[in-house]
This record gives sequence, C-alpha cells and structure tokens, in this order.
Amino acid sequence: MSEDDTLPPFLEGRTVLLIEDDGRIAEEIVGELTGRGYNVHHEETGNAGLDAAVKGEADVMVVDRLLPGCDGLSVIEAMRQQGIRAPVLVLSALSAVDDRVTGLKAGGDDYLTKPFAMEELVARIEALLRRPDDTRNTKLRTGPLEMDLIERRVWRDGREIDLLPREFRLLEYLMRRPGQVLTRSMLLEDVWQYRFIPRTNLVDVHIGKLRRKVDAPGEEPLIQSIRGTGFQLRVSD
Repeated sequence: MSEDDTLPPFLEGRTVLLIEDDGRIAEEIVGELTGRGYNVHHEETGNAGLDAAVKGEADVMVVDRLLPGCDGLSVIEAMRQQGIRAPVLVLSALSAVDDRVTGLKAGGDDYLTKPFAMEELVARIEALLRRPDDTRNTKLRTGPLEMDLIERRVWRDGREIDLLPREFRLLEYLMRRPGQVLTRSMLLEDVWQYRFIPRTNLVDVHIGKLRRKVDAPGEEPLIQSIRGTGFQLRVSD
C-alpha cells in the first residue's frame, strides 16, 4: 500500500463489520482496511455477526454469503427487519446473475464475487460510504443534475436531458457516487450486470454518448475520464 492509499478525511475512523468465516480472506481484508485507517470488527459466524450488527456501531458491513449456521443472506434479511440500514457489501463465490439478484433482494447494497482484487473491495466500500443516507429517495440531486427515478427524467440546471434506458442507469450510478473514481469493471458488473469482465470498449462508448448529452457546449464538464482507471462524476461542493 502506498502513501496515496490512505483514506480521505471524511472516511477516517469509519467502522467496518466483516462477517467472514474464511480465516485467510478475513486476515487479508482486516489487514488492508486497518492499514487504510478503518476500524474493523470481525466475526466468523452469522449469529455472532448479527449480534454485532444489532449494536449499531458499523458504518458499513462486508458479509460473506456462505457462513456456518446462519447464512449471510439470512443475516442481512434479519438486519433489515430490525431496521438496521447500514450499507452491506455481499461477498460470494456464486457469480451467476440470479445469485447476485438474490443477494441484492435480501437487502444487500452491492455484490462482489470471489476471488476479487483488494483494490476493488476497498473501492466498493468507499462508494457505499459515499452514498446519501436515504437511497430510497425518488429524486436525486447531485451538483447541477436532478433525476426523477419514478418518471425517469433528468435535468441539468433546468435543461431536460433525453436519455436512453442504459444511459439513465449509468448516470444514476454516477450520481449516487459523486467524486468517486469508478472502474470499468465496477460499471460492467453493476450497470450491465456482467458476471465476467469481457474485453470491450462498451463502457467507453456509452460514457462518450452520455457525456455529450450531459455536458453541452459551454457547460462545465462533469463526467471526467481518469487515465488508466475509469471515470468520475466531478461536481462542485
């Protein structure tokens, strides 16, 4: 880990609850996250993890899907039933689309398949912590952008932007994560629901089309390309 990998100030001291029974994976995750400034609480079983979640000390949770005793999805469902709203990243060796959908329907906020790169795990945790507290709002407002999730309409400073369905989903994903650098693999998995990462310029093509609609001539460019990494929705505070 380099000096550039330390947490942004607003993330320092945030607590991660890790529920993972694989000792090797858990050790690697705990070491990486604590090295970056997170407080990490680790539990090996679903029941112990649920007890820790109920205490309400975690800002974000990382939950393995297949746990001894009470499985991860049952843990997440029980959390949600008890009103625990901290975002949850589901870890699983099950990579089929149906498995991902099941994990999200159980109350997970994101889904990462094993094996995974530690940088990807860290990026997804940071993205979850950047989300607004109430992600169930029917309207999003990010900088000059406003999105109506019910009517599927978007405006920039009052100018309506006509988007295709995929462009709408892509912009929604960006608007929920302002300032976050989003990798191409994150976009392919979360917007296109790919369970594998193909060699394609699909993301770049759609970002280009979206950028031409969102960033009209004379307007401040909002959608930025981060060389060698991905993309970012950059808005003024």
